[in-house]
Amino acid sequence: MKYADVIIDISHEKVDRTFQYIIPDDLADRIRVGECVNVPFGKGNSVRKAYVTGISAESCIEDSKLKYIGSICTDENSIEYDYIRLAAWIRETYGSTMIAALKTVLPAKKTAKAREKKKIIRNIAPDMIMSLYHECLRKKHNAKARLLYELSTEEILPYELVTGKLGVTSATINSLNKDGTIRVESESIYRNPVMPDTSLKGARELSYEQQKVCERINQNPGRYLIFGITGSGKTEVYINIIEHAVSQGKQCIMLVPEIALTYQTLLRFYKRFGDRVSVINSTMTPGERYDQCMRAKNGDIDVIIGPRSALFVPFKDLGMVIIDEEHESTYISEQTPRYHTRDVAEKLCELKGATLVLGSATPSVETYFLAKQGYYELHKLTKRLTGGELPKAYVADMRQELRNGNKSILSNILQEKIRDRLSKNEQIMLFLNRRGYSGFLNCRMCGHVIKCPHCDVSLSRHNDNMLRCHYCGYETKEVTKCPECGSDHIRAFRIGTQQVEECVNRLFPDAKVLRMDADTTKKKDSYEKILSAFANREADILVGTQMIVKGHDFSNVTLVGAIAADLSLNESDFKTGERTFSLLTQAIGRAGRGSAPGEAVIQTYRPDHYSIVYASKQDYEAFYEEEITYRDICSYPPAGVMVHVLVSSDDPRRALGLATALKKRALPGVGIIGPAPDGIYKLNDNYRYGIFIKGKDKKSVEATRDNMEEFLRTAPVKNEIVTFDVL
Repeated sequence: MKYADVIIDISHEKVDRTFQYIIPDDLADRIRVGECVNVPFGKGNSVRKAYVTGISAESCIEDSKLKYIGSICTDENSIEYDYIRLAAWIRETYGSTMIAALKTVLPAKKTAKAREKKKIIRNIAPDMIMSLYHECLRKKHNAKARLLYELSTEEILPYELVTGKLGVTSATINSLNKDGTIRVESESIYRNPVMPDTSLKGARELSYEQQKVCERINQNPGRYLIFGITGSGKTEVYINIIEHAVSQGKQCIMLVPEIALTYQTLLRFYKRFGDRVSVINSTMTPGERYDQCMRAKNGDIDVIIGPRSALFVPFKDLGMVIIDEEHESTYISEQTPRYHTRDVAEKLCELKGATLVLGSATPSVETYFLAKQGYYELHKLTKRLTGGELPKAYVADMRQELRNGNKSILSNILQEKIRDRLSKNEQIMLFLNRRGYSGFLNCRMCGHVIKCPHCDVSLSRHNDNMLRCHYCGYETKEVTKCPECGSDHIRAFRIGTQQVEECVNRLFPDAKVLRMDADTTKKKDSYEKILSAFANREADILVGTQMIVKGHDFSNVTLVGAIAADLSLNESDFKTGERTFSLLTQAIGRAGRGSAPGEAVIQTYRPDHYSIVYASKQDYEAFYEEEITYRDICSYPPAGVMVHVLVSSDDPRRALGLATALKKRALPGVGIIGPAPDGIYKLNDNYRYGIFIKGKDKKSVEATRDNMEEFLRTAPVKNEIVTFDVL
């Protein structure tokens, strides 16, 4: 006999509670996890829709106390059914529980109520209203008289107007409603987070390259990668193919990195689609998010724009999912289940029969690898819409700057070009690449970084003066002299945007400078205000972290300076080269997007690193060939498969013990690296150890992960938490 754990209906309040039912013999081979079934529920045994979250051969309750599943639900076109199946796939693929997967795909099922719009309707003839009005005046029922007087000429009044401007209390309204003089009606209304400006709806004329891409996608549903250089007009392609899908009665999801979700981006869609487009983001209230999901479910909107959470907005007739800047790491969930948006979107499109479109000027290595194999249909946009060339990039060797006596944050060539742009009233963006800046040792004289001899990633500096590898656990004492050149200029690199701003103000006192970082964007709308001020040319120079180079289009910017461009090369991660190349290429692409040509200066201590070399040339193909060779040699994805297993506990011995026990669960044919202290060894009083499952064969790696999960179901754990992250 088989048993099924089910969730009755789907709502946020009930998602943590499952009920067990017996699976009838005639359904035993047909019911699977994610299946929609009809079950008897409650004292009256009313038939309710439920979703299967687990199947087992044993029950913890006596059979006599259990009920039987009635039937499989035949309404497989319900919105919930598709998302339950998606949750089941997420659970299987990323190693989470079904409950966690359900919470991921049903994030908008909140208790927040939709706003109500009430109206007061005259229920009797106007002459009778006037008779009551005079009676109220005699009795000095002034509030009631004011309402009746207005109703003598207006059949319908807004409730808020009556209680606000007329000063009539709800008690007075209820009294008239009770005696039949009026009736109060209400309807649910849903908030639109941005009021559209539909005054401008002109479509931009597409280039020949754009037209070819649009025609292919519009005529042939499938999986696509649009590889377009910066400024090549990918957004216009997105708008065109969305417009075509909407004309076919379909709905579309447009995903962008949260950091690129600007008013500038949204306005282009609102001008084309009016109030049939909406947005979801992390700054919205639960009520606002709820409203957008209800508008989508009710068919009131055709397009939703937002970060990865927007993927789960419940469209009934989903026709297309677009993931812009698909290479961005923000598309990988940081919470369990640690899913990759690209893969989940692909599964959702498969379930819905929808088209998936990925776009980037610097596609992720995994995506481009699949495109070259034919898994994604590849289309390239090779020309800028302005007709101009890509910015010319210069590489400033900061080692040589130090030898020449320049100890400034800014290289001589960058200072020279800033002066030139200021004299021409053109704008400058100075971007500080802060990723990985605080945990490694770097030689200022020769650029050497202390690396793990086994894993080819930088060693991380800890407070106990030890350098450690977070992949294999290798450790060594902190060095004070560079092992390459013998210089004592080796230390942890520390620089911030405030220091850059101070340096710029000192060198260029007449320039107007804006700074954008975590400190200056704490207040609501501060992000947009800074960008708007810069777009309106209220400042000459914008200083910031990576948030200033994500999807912005400033026509007057002709110079971009990348400060400490190689910092991201020093993370303890095999993807450091890819991230550095992508970030620099995107940053360089902000220059010269108007009629004037653009230039960029890349400041680095490692000018010979291939990611720096190819980023300066904006040569993705050459970068990809070198990067994929490195991945293949080391069996890193996509040439291999890796899963990061993270064990955390308030007791470091128990964390290490459980990690060691999990390591023993590895199956033949896979490699296990670790356990080793994680990048952040102690977090919120919990100690963290990591293991990496690594192999060429996906099935073997997944089988090892499943074996570890099976062990955890019966392991004597206390406060230990284990997460699995597919890299």
